[in-house]
Amino acid sequence: MYQAIQELHTEKGYAILALCQLAKVARSAYYKWLKWKPSKRELEHLARAKEVKLHYDKRKGILGYRQMCIQLNRKRKKSDNKKRYYRIMRALGLKAVIRRKRPSYVRATEKHVTENVMNREFQAAAPNRKWCTDVTELKYGNGRKSYLSAIIDVYDNSLVSWVLSPSNNNKLVMDTVKKAYRKNRGVTPLLHSDRGFQYTSHEYNRLKMIYGFTTSMSRVSRCLDNQPIERFWGTFKAESFYLKKYDTYDEVLEAVRNYIRYYNNYRYTERLNGLSPHEYRRVAS
Repeated sequence: MYQAIQELHTEKGYAILALCQLAKVARSAYYKWLKWKPSKRELEHLARAKEVKLHYDKRKGILGYRQMCIQLNRKRKKSDNKKRYYRIMRALGLKAVIRRKRPSYVRATEKHVTENVMNREFQAAAPNRKWCTDVTELKYGNGRKSYLSAIIDVYDNSLVSWVLSPSNNNKLVMDTVKKAYRKNRGVTPLLHSDRGFQYTSHEYNRLKMIYGFTTSMSRVSRCLDNQPIERFWGTFKAESFYLKKYDTYDEVLEAVRNYIRYYNNYRYTERLNGLSPHEYRRVAS
């Protein structure tokens, strides 16, 4: 209101008194507003809000107040409370993108089925003790599909290996396991999966014999039994995949590659003491 009075007076030459009467405000209140200058603390709040908005836009809206707090604290070498960022983002109307519900699980024919050895105990004392794996569908173009297979380490939630393919077949999963072992020779983790056809196949069972890992499988229709990899799918899709439309398989591949690089190296979390998965992993080595 006061801004409108000032503009009409400056640009059109209308009298201040008449404008204040029209707006039903005291002329003294207008002059008080005119002479007001923000305090040092208010200027600091405005600067922080601007920084939050810039960082939010830079990351295309994927940051909630926790991630915003960790990232800006690291950048500014500060230790501001996350509640402050919550208040700022709420005032600015900024929210992290919403995760979408994962498609329903379809049960496959069982061959080599094992019990739920993991039993939702998603803690590990060191890297390569417990892994979780799964396959998710990524659509592109005019109804075309690609499939992303990945293995995540429960210790630090880092992506151990991943493979994207236009086909959801045994080779996709076997290549993911082989890639993980090329990077981590000699390890014998507990490897948890759902009961999808690839994981109950003879070929997967042969890899178990070759590499010496122990298999664990979710109970039927219990997606929380494989929570670490399910949580990663939700995070990846919310923070990257659902934010744009993909016309080609190569565009999907580039998006997956870029996000996993960001996730492993630059996505800091409270659970890992404000470190990224790879930073936390290096501390353990």
